[in-house]
Amino acid sequence: MTVRSRADIASARRIVVKVGSSSISGENAGQIAPLVDALAAAHARGTEVVLVSSGAIATGMPYLRLDSRPTDLATQQAAASVGQNLLVVRYQDALDRFDIVAGQVLLTASDLENETPRLNAQRAMDRLLALRILPIVNENDTVATHEIRFGDNDRLAALVAELIGAELLVLLSDVDALYTKPPHLEGAERIAHVPHGDVLAGVEIGSVGRAGVGTGGAETKVSAARIAADAGAAVLITATPLVAEALAGAEIGTWFDPVSDAR
Repeated sequence: MTVRSRADIASARRIVVKVGSSSISGENAGQIAPLVDALAAAHARGTEVVLVSSGAIATGMPYLRLDSRPTDLATQQAAASVGQNLLVVRYQDALDRFDIVAGQVLLTASDLENETPRLNAQRAMDRLLALRILPIVNENDTVATHEIRFGDNDRLAALVAELIGAELLVLLSDVDALYTKPPHLEGAERIAHVPHGDVLAGVEIGSVGRAGVGTGGAETKVSAARIAADAGAAVLITATPLVAEALAGAEIGTWFDPVSDAR
């Protein structure tokens, strides 16, 4: 089916949920369990769920005795190598309560830009979902160079939604919605609904998130939302603590309509 409003979320066949580094690492690592609770509830009603999770580098940093995100590629790759394993273990520990098995999927931008690896990734994802596995997707930081990176996992999530034909993409962060200006500024108003093709004229889109950990912000989310919407997926932008409400169809966050003639 095509998801046209929040009321359709409960009957969506496939959804992609993306969570940012700042939402599930450091002092916010405790948000993994309630996030998994919400994903498991959707899984239980028959929805095929894919999680795109940032956080490998942030999770690995303490184990490399790093106080801030490394700036050189080799150290980023080392932190990701350590952190990716720990992150998936944390997700699997939370999923064990629901007898759900996670499958790790690591991608680079070139994997989705070239036909053969793209088809391989699509086939693997389709099979994982058919087997009722919950794929956890992240950028393959240990091999990705600056030339073949996605740039941010919001874009990766949008491309994954397109790859698997998802009806809904949920982009989670530290902010509950998109606002007419950065939400800490006086006069900022929540944007509840964005029709397809709306250029958001007059909206001041700036970076949001916990400094020094994440790489995305409102601008990357809007860009990702447009990619997914153009591919036929509705998009909901909201805060990680609100994910259960989001997947239940509550009137929260910012909703982007999908293109009307897709699929």
